[in-house]
Amino acid sequence: MRRDWTDRFLARLTDTERGCWEWIGTRDRYGYGQMWVDGRYRSTHRLAYERLRGPIPDGLEIDHLCRNRACANPDHLEPVTHRTNILRGVSFAACKARQTHCIHGHAFTSATVYRAPNGTRKCRPCRTTANQRYRRRRAGVSCAAA
Repeated sequence: MRRDWTDRFLARLTDTERGCWEWIGTRDRYGYGQMWVDGRYRSTHRLAYERLRGPIPDGLEIDHLCRNRACANPDHLEPVTHRTNILRGVSFAACKARQTHCIHGHAFTSATVYRAPNGTRKCRPCRTTANQRYRRRRAGVSCAAA
């Protein structure tokens, strides 16, 4: 007799000190729990959320509030937009988005920041300083000296 997937699911969970229901079964290369259900691998955190909280709203994905990718505790999971999920993380993009000052200490405000063609934020005071340095260097170079 074949066991229901919920029995298999519960058999592969363990509690942690932080209250996570940590998946001790198969994980994908990113550390998310994976389980074979209905002929395909499914993410265990999504299975837990759908089973205990209901369907995940369209356009949203599940964010681990505990930052533990193997956690399947629905109290640690929240449906959010992809942008919110990325910005809550520790990726390069998330760190840059949280940055409030440029590397030279100028505050990022609407008056001091512009968007480069690639979408990144750039500091106007630093750009002005760089342009002035460039002009000074170029002013010292003449065609006869070359």
